Amino acid sequence: MRFKSLAISAAAVLAAGSAHAQYTNGTIKIGVMNDQSGLYADVTGPGSTWAAKKAVEDYGAAAKGLKVEVVFADHQNKPDVGSNVARQWYDTDGVDVIVDVPTSSVALAINQIAKEKNKVFLGSGPASSDLTGKACTPNFVHWTYDTWALANGTGKAIVQTGGKDWFFLTADYAFGHALEKDTGDVVKAGGGKVLGAVRHPLSTNDFSSFLLQAQSSKAQIIGLANAGGDTINSIKQAAEFGIVEGGQKLAGMLMFISDVHSLGLKTAQGLNFTTAWYWDMNDANRAFAKEFAAANGGKMPTMVHAGVYSSVIHYLKAVEALKSDADGAKVVAKMKELPTEDKLFGKGTIRKDGRKLHDMYLVEVKKPSESKYPWDYLHVKKTIPAAEAWRPEKDGGCSLAS
Repeated sequence: MRFKSLAISAAAVLAAGSAHAQYTNGTIKIGVMNDQSGLYADVTGPGSTWAAKKAVEDYGAAAKGLKVEVVFADHQNKPDVGSNVARQWYDTDGVDVIVDVPTSSVALAINQIAKEKNKVFLGSGPASSDLTGKACTPNFVHWTYDTWALANGTGKAIVQTGGKDWFFLTADYAFGHALEKDTGDVVKAGGGKVLGAVRHPLSTNDFSSFLLQAQSSKAQIIGLANAGGDTINSIKQAAEFGIVEGGQKLAGMLMFISDVHSLGLKTAQGLNFTTAWYWDMNDANRAFAKEFAAANGGKMPTMVHAGVYSSVIHYLKAVEALKSDADGAKVVAKMKELPTEDKLFGKGTIRKDGRKLHDMYLVEVKKPSESKYPWDYLHVKKTIPAAEAWRPEKDGGCSLAS
């Protein structure tokens, strides 16, 4: 099990406003858990650790008299590994909040542990909409995106422009299943049909048999209900099979700027997908991205990195307002009470079910001739207002919403 402490410098003497604060062991401890070296490492990985540290710095924790420490761990995309780290962090190491956690199967396990230990879990990396549905807890906030929003954004747009017949290539775990279901529901609601699906193992290298099934389905749209390295490999291999040249279209149901970079514009051009954040949308995003790139080998941040930053900022606001990090459910209740606002996501709110609300964006990958500078990859085609972007609270089945 690999994890390492990264201390953030803090004031030795508490500021006057924090004189009576009750922080566990005198420290607010943030644990960043994700895939540090596997298929989601570019999407989350070390960049999320940097984003959490940057949030602590920008919040001015030290000047406010808050002693904050950031640690990280690699869950290897395995629920048992993630669960073991979470229990050690919560029980032994004094971690108050776990952030990020891509891979929905791991996130669903962590979600229950956070509730059991009355700690906090802020999910930027996981996608399953069940996290604010049947699996919701008073200790969790789902920050950046989810499968319902992705399906509602990308799926609806494709159906409305004539993509009626779908076949899914699906990662065989909780995230893929949820994304396939949510997108399938949108397709059917729009008058389309789901002709079938094939499920592939997480982090597979050979998509040939799966792509042949998708090709033989004759579906207009092959929906990629996977992410990260799996999405990149399936798109590359689909090109080798001539699937798009043969008249079928690919729909990347969860894609990131890092995926586009890995594919290159020649391969990725024309792909439509939904995102919560894009580095080149405004000056604040560009300034954050410039610092991120300088610290992360020239890579631009994904929406997950931005979500980690945003969620940590709001968490610190809540614990400072409470003057305590001891009771996780109370911290999350305070997070829901306070309006969200930061330089990357602007203003927003958190619902009773733990869903953080903000606008989403339908984007299209540019042609190589349209890109004017490094990482200039996306056209923003449509802003999806927060009121439309997320599943209605009453439809999720969350016990907290009643």
